[in-house]
Amino acid sequence: MFDRALAPLGITRSQWWVLAFISRMDGLPQTQLANELDVGKVAVGDLIDRLEASGFVLRQADPVDRRVKRVYVTKQARGFLEKLRKETDKFNAQIVNGIDRKQLEVASDALLAMKHNLLAMSDGTVPSGADDEEEEAQPAKTRKKKRAAA
Repeated sequence: MFDRALAPLGITRSQWWVLAFISRMDGLPQTQLANELDVGKVAVGDLIDRLEASGFVLRQADPVDRRVKRVYVTKQARGFLEKLRKETDKFNAQIVNGIDRKQLEVASDALLAMKHNLLAMSDGTVPSGADDEEEEAQPAKTRKKKRAAA
């Protein structure tokens, strides 16, 4: 649905996603961009090729290491991003239409907590609060024994 909303602007969701990310971290090396987006270097390279052909980004060699290509947003892209943001805002307003603000905040909090848990898991750490949840799931006798042993 989102792609259909963007179609009149002549950009795909993938291109928009990369362009929006670059606009927040202008001058990022192309390889780091691929890592940040968790996308393959070839796939990001293809997207940047298309954005460059459309005049939205340009690649420049790093002044210190000429092998590194940095990606910059053009003036044309900045104006285009403003149009994209307006379309995105309209689309998002339609998505949340009729949903109470409190419900949105609760859902947002839950999703944020899940994100933190996933990030902690990817680092190999136990998400904060996980020990408490495991303890609550155990029978009362087991909890008492654990506390007495501690």
